[in-house]
Amino acid sequence: MAQTKLGDLTVNTSGELPAVGSKLPDFTLTGTDLADFNSSVFAGKKLVINIYPSIDTGVCSASVREFNKRAASLDGTSILCVSRDLPAALKRFCGAEGIEAVVPASDFRHLGFAKSFGVEMIDGKMRGMFARAVVVVGADGVVKYTEMVPAVGQEPNYDAAIAALQ
Repeated sequence: MAQTKLGDLTVNTSGELPAVGSKLPDFTLTGTDLADFNSSVFAGKKLVINIYPSIDTGVCSASVREFNKRAASLDGTSILCVSRDLPAALKRFCGAEGIEAVVPASDFRHLGFAKSFGVEMIDGKMRGMFARAVVVVGADGVVKYTEMVPAVGQEPNYDAAIAALQ
């Protein structure tokens, strides 16, 4: 299992991020329209997966805004923003913020994403929510970059994630 910080406390996650060089794990998520989709919709595309605890926190919403801004310059790349938030909360936030360049999705229904990516915090006050992480996948479906952010209150390394797409 991996670890991250929540304030001054170290919290454990349910596993490890997929290894660089491994195939993207299969997953099923729920979109803001309540329709389920799986990882196959990203086949043949570069993919940045922004994983975070909740859209209703400052750093999480900042990461979605920043990846949305950067998405405009990334041809052939999808950016998937994943949490366990209810799809209605994701839809409300994205609508209010004008977020249209990323794909917001929830693991609230299937719960398999957390297992496949090892990101569920298994202790601490936010137990059951996701740790902050980024996974970058090439158009060939192979993981090119991962980052388990050292502290939940810290933004991911956007530049490193985008550079891994090259």
